[in-house]
Amino acid sequence: MLVWDNTGNGFVMQVTTPSWPAAGSKKNPRTNDGNTLGCIDDDNVLVSQHFFALKLNKQDVVNVLRGLQNASVVTDPKNVQIVSNGGPSDVQALVNSLGTRSKSDDVIQSTLSSGVKLISKPSNLNVPPWQMVSATLGGASLRTATWWATPKIPTTTKTTVVKCWSNSLSKPGAVQIATSGDWNGTEIGLIGGDGPNFNHAKIGVSISGDRNYAIFGDMNQQGSLSGPNCKSSQNGRGGLFYVMENESLSSSIKALLDGETAPTKLP
Repeated sequence: MLVWDNTGNGFVMQVTTPSWPAAGSKKNPRTNDGNTLGCIDDDNVLVSQHFFALKLNKQDVVNVLRGLQNASVVTDPKNVQIVSNGGPSDVQALVNSLGTRSKSDDVIQSTLSSGVKLISKPSNLNVPPWQMVSATLGGASLRTATWWATPKIPTTTKTTVVKCWSNSLSKPGAVQIATSGDWNGTEIGLIGGDGPNFNHAKIGVSISGDRNYAIFGDMNQQGSLSGPNCKSSQNGRGGLFYVMENESLSSSIKALLDGETAPTKLP
């Protein structure tokens, strides 16, 4: 959800909850489903989710819109249920450009006024998403927790050969798949599946070097490392990643993801 005022200042909220939020105005409610979190047909409180919100100035709003455009975000500017356009003319023009598939195959990066780094993966860049994030962050090794389900991408090391790749990207570091974690002494599940002990959040943390990255994304670690179909699942989709460099938050996420790790080879 992206919101802005008449001057262009606003905020963005990234959520992993399916089908929510879905109505942008109480004047135009959904007609065939609920609109309250947890009260819709697709149960979006059954498994773990993440919420990330960030205050934006006008240039930040512009940068987020350009990232959404590059990522081929699914929306419809003409649908008044989900889009209420207004404010500065350049913001309105960017909003009106959304809802079409981008032809870009370039990662877009920007640093927002808060210092948060925004990374936009285009749908035409058919690479495993979290390896792309690692490469964009200078090859930092990452530990991730996403909706890890078929087609699964296994844990990778620095020496793993990723054939579904682009020459526009540098070499990625290791990317671990956390399959369980710890919440105040209670083990939690961090893979995809139906039930109360699974995870649909998309979070990551750096585990190498001296940079304390905490990462919030749109994309699961699903797809292919080496083909034959490099467009498989999330490889062939676009999405955004917000990267914060914050030692206490990074340490907290590391503790949350402290558990079992998926193997480097799948059965």
